Amino acid sequence: MTDAAPIHSRPFVFDTEFDDSGAVVRASTFRPVKRTYMPAEVEALVAQGRLEAREAALAEVASIEAMGLAAIGEALASAMPALTLVAQTHREQSVDLAMAAARVIATAALERLPSGPLQAALEALGQEIDASPRLVVRAPGLDDGLRAKLQAVCTDAGFSGLVSFREEPSMPLAAFQLEWTDGRADFDPAAAADRIDLVLASALAAEAGHAESVAPAPISAGSDF
Repeated sequence: MTDAAPIHSRPFVFDTEFDDSGAVVRASTFRPVKRTYMPAEVEALVAQGRLEAREAALAEVASIEAMGLAAIGEALASAMPALTLVAQTHREQSVDLAMAAARVIATAALERLPSGPLQAALEALGQEIDASPRLVVRAPGLDDGLRAKLQAVCTDAGFSGLVSFREEPSMPLAAFQLEWTDGRADFDPAAAADRIDLVLASALAAEAGHAESVAPAPISAGSDF
């Protein structure tokens, strides 16, 4: 039996074509395998191999980095709703805690100085009430000493008209109502705290991405301190 010829050995194969004049029409595609190399060629091949290996390693590292970044991005994207909820809950709880502390402080301050908001309102409204001939003050606890003090505040604010005091025992502590010729103002600590709660809730809802507003419509008539 005859052994098959190696793949690189092609005996009796002549694929070079010549014309009648002997010129080569189609050259042979056969190229013998180079079996010996010079030292310089070996060094060049080794350097080329190292370069290709380095480039392949760098490409693999870049691919791993890209996959890692993609995994991190997916993890962050999946965690964002939970993180947003945690942050929103923290803000809401912080607001609730701040409002609870503010209520305690405000209650203690109003118990110590219940006429403070009324005096502050009279001082702030000095320019609005100075042209009015009469000012009506409705509030609880209007004893003679407080009336004299409020009268002095009105005078210092520039009001020269008549101040009429109306005792209102049913009103909450530190609440009041002021009425003059072309306006009025009133204050209720509990109602003011409730409005602050609604404004804060509206701000938190807007920050969370909700377009609706939970704050009530503003009161068109009068003023509220």
